[in-house]
Amino acid sequence: MNTFKQINPGDLVRNPFKMIGSDWMLITAEKNGTVNTMTASWGGVGILWNKPVAFVFIRPQRYTKEFVDNSDFLSLSVLNDAFRSQLNYLGTVSGRNEPKIEKSGLSVRREHGIPFFDEAEVVFLCRKLYAQTLDSACFIDTDIDAAVYAGKDYHTVYVCEIKEILVR
Repeated sequence: MNTFKQINPGDLVRNPFKMIGSDWMLITAEKNGTVNTMTASWGGVGILWNKPVAFVFIRPQRYTKEFVDNSDFLSLSVLNDAFRSQLNYLGTVSGRNEPKIEKSGLSVRREHGIPFFDEAEVVFLCRKLYAQTLDSACFIDTDIDAAVYAGKDYHTVYVCEIKEILVR
């Protein structure tokens, strides 16, 4: 089991554009005692409503969405590049069809009851504050709607308060 230390959001030195956009993250939540996760590369961190927040996007067909919708808490785990094959696997296989976390070889750990991955370099422990499905009528740049949502499967955006950041 890895040792983590808690840091304040202002002390995070990792580049969030790299962490989320190219390193990727695992969005993880629990429902009825079962944990599920998905790989994500869309999201961000910042300040909203006078709180440190993370925001993530989940399409309606993703199994993990059921877990996020049914929990007040979720985690965002950022792993290093040595785990790229696991991140690819967890992003392409559904937990509906197989025990993908177990098959990935990654270890689920909990802090304050929130599941995350022991192999992570950075973990955001989050409490959901807001969720809303994107609306096609709100796109100012309508090319995005046509290019990203041909199937009209609009993401739900979740804004989450960052309760703790853990780093190795």
